[in-house]
Parts: sequence; structure tokens; C-alpha cells
Amino acid sequence: MVKTQIQIPDELYRRVKRLAEAQEWTLAETLRRGAELLLASRPLPRAADGWTLQPPANTQLRVDPFADPTTPAGLAWREDANLGTAASRLKRRT
Repeated sequence: MVKTQIQIPDELYRRVKRLAEAQEWTLAETLRRGAELLLASRPLPRAADGWTLQPPANTQLRVDPFADPTTPAGLAWREDANLGTAASRLKRRT
């Protein structure tokens, strides 16, 4: 087993502690049972290797701005990513 620390609101702690006492369980057992119940009701998605790539966001771009590195957009993408587009536009004006 893994030993860990968690933080929960005071009221939730009191309610879980009362449930544990009423069931004659330890607080740890009560929390484990709660976690098992949550996982049973909301199973994790299964993937072959345990990880799934999310689909790309729809940016509605008609042209790939990185396709041609000789264009201003193609040259400045790193700058835009690091400074933010507003800051890089300001820099290009100067």
C-alpha cells in the first residue's frame, strides 16, 4: 500500500469520520471504499498503452502559419509563443 496525505474541507472530514465510526471502519478504509466506488461508477478510459492522444483543437485556420518558414508568421512563431502575440506585434513595429 501507498501512504499519502490529503487535504479535505473540515465539514467533509467530520462527515466521513462519522460514517467511518457508524460502519466501524477506519477513516482510511472509508476513504479507500469511497475511491473504489467512484472508480466503479466512472471507469477510466482504456487505451492500449494507458495513454490516449486527444484530438486536435479546431482552430479554423485555413492556412498553416508554420508551413513556410520564409514568411513573417513562419519566422516569428517561436517569438509569438514565448512573448505572446501582442508583445511580438509590438516588437515588430519598432
